Amino acid sequence: MNTAVITGGAGGMGLAAAKLLGRDHRIVIADLGQDRIDDAVKELTGLGITAPGVVCDVTNEQSVHDLLLAAASEGNRVRAVIHTAGVSPHMGKPDLIVRINALGTVNVAKAFLPLAQDGDALVNVASIAGYALPGILIPSRAFPLAESDPAKFVRALVRRAGIVGRKRHAGFAYALSKAFVIWYTERLAARFGARGARVVSVSPGSFDTAMGRLEADHGASDLLKVAALKRFGTPEEIAAVLAFCAGEAPGYLTGTDILVDGGTRAGQRRGRKSST
Repeated sequence: MNTAVITGGAGGMGLAAAKLLGRDHRIVIADLGQDRIDDAVKELTGLGITAPGVVCDVTNEQSVHDLLLAAASEGNRVRAVIHTAGVSPHMGKPDLIVRINALGTVNVAKAFLPLAQDGDALVNVASIAGYALPGILIPSRAFPLAESDPAKFVRALVRRAGIVGRKRHAGFAYALSKAFVIWYTERLAARFGARGARVVSVSPGSFDTAMGRLEADHGASDLLKVAALKRFGTPEEIAAVLAFCAGEAPGYLTGTDILVDGGTRAGQRRGRKSST
């Protein structure tokens, strides 16, 4: 049976995506907390969706490997992985943010790639924050270290994030971690393509999820001032994009990022042009 694994799938956009993909996939929900997983599985089961849950720490390579191994057991094909697990600037210190958002993405890709077959898809969740920094401030030369020397990679990003004051340190680290996700997704395209599979990243803007509400008073609401749509997006709206990207229909979509931000980036660009 075709299976879709959703990390961070016990709530927010991950759970909303599970409800969509669960129409024609067996869903494996992965999250850190067993209680959250149990609640999500109960909700999905009530909708007629087969959805076992697995506790998984995406910062632990073995934990992610075990997750994919369990998902592929008993003859199940892992046809899609939607990687939504991540933390926002107010959910941890810079090193934790980088390890979860960036190294977690590496661990998921490394575990899924050997299983990937023709038509399979990996969908990573990045962020509009990945576009926030000028290129000169992004230590892209350090990005390949995420695979070869993870500890050095984390130190490099945390050190770069430290050029701003302590109050903005976590936010800078978050932006760097999401810029990495966009970069890494592009880098992965050829590897997945060699197996006939795809990899895409999706960058949400301001969304009405638990994480989004946590950041509402710390910049997320301000983005609406320049957005074309003057409201937060809903979990169902971003889930629709995630599920589409993970589906079989967009078979030529790979190696790129899809910005789902209500026109925020367009408004930012328009504002810069009008001020010059």
